[in-house]
Amino acid sequence: MVLQHSSVFSCARKPSVRRACASVVFSFLLLGSCVGSSLASGSVATINRGDFLRAAISAMRMQLLQTGSISYSGVPAAFLPYARTADAHHALKPFVSGNTLKLDQAISRGEAAEVITALEDLQPTHVISVYTDVTTDAGKAAVSVMGEKKWMRAVSSTQFGFNQLLSPLEERQLLQKVMKDNSITILAPTPSTVTVHVDTQRTYAVPKLDLLQTVWNLLRNQYLYRSRLSDDEAGYRAAEALVDSLKDPYTVFMRPTSAQDFQTQLKGEVTGIGAQVEEKAGILTIVAPLPGSPAEKAGLQAGDQILSVNGMSLKGLSYEESVRNVRGPKGSTALLHIGRNGTEFDVSVVRDTVIVKELEWSMNGSIGVVSLHQFGEISQQTFRSEMQKLALQNPRAIILDLRNNPGGLLDVAGIVAGTFLPDGTVFASINTGTGGSIENDTTSGSPIFGASIPMVVLVNKGSASAAEIVSGALQDAGRAKVVGEVTFGKGTVQQVLNFNDGSSLKMTIAEWRTPKGRKIDGIGVTPDFAVSAIAGQDAVMQKALDLLR
Repeated sequence: MVLQHSSVFSCARKPSVRRACASVVFSFLLLGSCVGSSLASGSVATINRGDFLRAAISAMRMQLLQTGSISYSGVPAAFLPYARTADAHHALKPFVSGNTLKLDQAISRGEAAEVITALEDLQPTHVISVYTDVTTDAGKAAVSVMGEKKWMRAVSSTQFGFNQLLSPLEERQLLQKVMKDNSITILAPTPSTVTVHVDTQRTYAVPKLDLLQTVWNLLRNQYLYRSRLSDDEAGYRAAEALVDSLKDPYTVFMRPTSAQDFQTQLKGEVTGIGAQVEEKAGILTIVAPLPGSPAEKAGLQAGDQILSVNGMSLKGLSYEESVRNVRGPKGSTALLHIGRNGTEFDVSVVRDTVIVKELEWSMNGSIGVVSLHQFGEISQQTFRSEMQKLALQNPRAIILDLRNNPGGLLDVAGIVAGTFLPDGTVFASINTGTGGSIENDTTSGSPIFGASIPMVVLVNKGSASAAEIVSGALQDAGRAKVVGEVTFGKGTVQQVLNFNDGSSLKMTIAEWRTPKGRKIDGIGVTPDFAVSAIAGQDAVMQKALDLLR
């Protein structure tokens, strides 16, 4: 089996979470699928050995060796200067297999530690031998350096996590610590194909495979209208049925067209009605209309139920089928039959392309107002730098507006939370379901706005997932007061696998809770000050301003 990965640099979870395949880092997401212009979490790049070497050498501003021989085969011409430079520092040794480097393989935490140690030409003052998963002298020296420098953390008192795959978040944090520079960004990985080696101890027989094979053979051999048979259609429908049997709206098999839409949405440009949706109690429900979208202009609101599209009832359809019916090309019209607070009515929406402006900030007198519309790639790259610009205005207080923010990447939630919380603060507790284990995700880097700057977070029922993580973390830490409505209640984490035919599987792999253990899924974050929206005025914003004045 072969999986494709994109060149998007974003990741959200340690790859130790239910990793069934040995050579790929899965993307970990905080949103469900999408309708039209809706936003959803996109796919995440695997960090392979070549990408890590290039990122490390670039971050360290090492002079590339443009000429010279190298004794290893299979090195792309464009990568030769990086390979020569790494080889001169003996940093290729962790990758050598015979006379090949296998640079397209995913890099482990231990390999990354050995590479950095070699590039920096470091030796530990004392070799640590307590980690049972570190068996080589080079490995012991490398993890000892990581511990002394506080560049990488062990996963437990006896396990370093040496063979666990390195996530993009860990890559960025490691290079930032090595260079003592939180502004370091990572060059986009070179797109490639990763072959996944499935652990045979974790493979399972396809249920009723003999029955499926028999039915398919009968259809191919004896069905009257054999021209109607399609291998692709049959295969995709079988995969969809398998996933739909779980009755989990966040676990979805996506055909190539849907998968392509899914992957582009975090880049900030999407086409459709412009509303992020989820399935609640079997009904397609709007989480939040996007700012400036056709859905918002048509008056659609968070919590609206989409009952039918152009006269076609969505009742009984799968989540993906409902999504396909609402989605449509630019310029086409969707006549939606909407349910809202016990009433039903029709809304006509002209589908369009929506450019999402993820982040905006301004000054309201001496108070900085930050509006974050989704936790996507743009925010990942620019949030801290934009907040540094805001800090130059010397605001005496901050309002973080997360209303109608449907969420996004867990990595970005950590970046946002870390802008206001001390380095190493827990911002989410992740329950992987593996033996009831709990993993804490912590912030990295110094806050831009310390505890002396008062803060209020604005939420409503359209604030979901990553928006709930940030508001819950700031609330638990006593860092900010939360004002508005009870949030959506999306408390699970998904991962996405992209297959070489263009299709994708998004599946739930964990549940997150607030640092104090509060359950969010199906419940939401309860504000400190409950304020409902009032027509014609922003009562929620006014309450925040009153609290800070």
